[in-house]
Amino acid sequence: MSDLAALVGVTKVTVSRALNAPELVSVDTLERVQAAVRQTGYTPDLIAGSLASTRSDLIVALIPAMAGTVFQETVESLTTELAAAGYQLLIGQSGYDESREDALLDAVIGRRPAGIVLTGVVHSQSARQKLHACGIPVVETWDLTSEPIDMLVGFSHEQVGKAVAKFMKKRGARRPAVVTPSDRRAQARTKAFLEAFGKTKTSAAIPVVTVESPANLGDGRRALKELLDTNADIDAVFCGADILALGVLMEADCQGIAVPGRLRVIGYGDLNFAKDTTPPLTTMRVDGTRIGSLAATMLVECIENRAGNEQMVDVGFSLIEREST
Repeated sequence: MSDLAALVGVTKVTVSRALNAPELVSVDTLERVQAAVRQTGYTPDLIAGSLASTRSDLIVALIPAMAGTVFQETVESLTTELAAAGYQLLIGQSGYDESREDALLDAVIGRRPAGIVLTGVVHSQSARQKLHACGIPVVETWDLTSEPIDMLVGFSHEQVGKAVAKFMKKRGARRPAVVTPSDRRAQARTKAFLEAFGKTKTSAAIPVVTVESPANLGDGRRALKELLDTNADIDAVFCGADILALGVLMEADCQGIAVPGRLRVIGYGDLNFAKDTTPPLTTMRVDGTRIGSLAATMLVECIENRAGNEQMVDVGFSLIEREST
């Protein structure tokens, strides 16, 4: 900033005002400072600025995976809503390993962002203690708990599983199977589905194939092969992710299995390809855009000491029925 001031021929205070409160300087001075910024490639030191002002404009969001996931709508909504309020969003990829998330949280808390958005609820006691103690506003998303750390926007994965079981029974399924990712939230949906569906027509246990999170299309194809090798009479498959359901549909087509005539398939997520599969995929949809918007609003209101309406919001979910069932 001293270099800029010398280049323009003004004080550091004037440069600071031009960068942070341009309405306080003349148009001529502002243009000269902006020209100097372009000439020198100067970028303000945001860490120093936040230390001086005791206020950060950075929000950190941790998501399990970056690409091709149900979280994309939430990230886009967070980015848009926070930018409109004058905040910048930094994304961290936490994966599905709880210990990795704890280590990433340590790094995040140490940098003192204005707020933190988490995917899922925090189960690690040490992480909960740190988040409680740090004083940074926190929003947990994409899950429900009776004991949130601070604020929460989500839905019940257990209720999703129960809703799928009820729908599958209504559609005439008698020998269902499950293909599920290994993460905690997917496992909660699976457990609820199994309990809600109950015993099959043959009283045999409902077969479940679990794949590593994040799942991919090939996992779905291999899972259906495995299921058919050991349970050739299955008539429905609940997939814990749309990408798995896409793999199941492709493998069924490869093996000449009619969907939904011989096999009903339902996914989770309503990703952008779900309506364009063959046949179009029935799936469970969660409004990720609303989750992001609510999380951003809650954070900004908390950071700026404005009274918010709710600290916990259940956004629910919806069944998108298409031709695959």
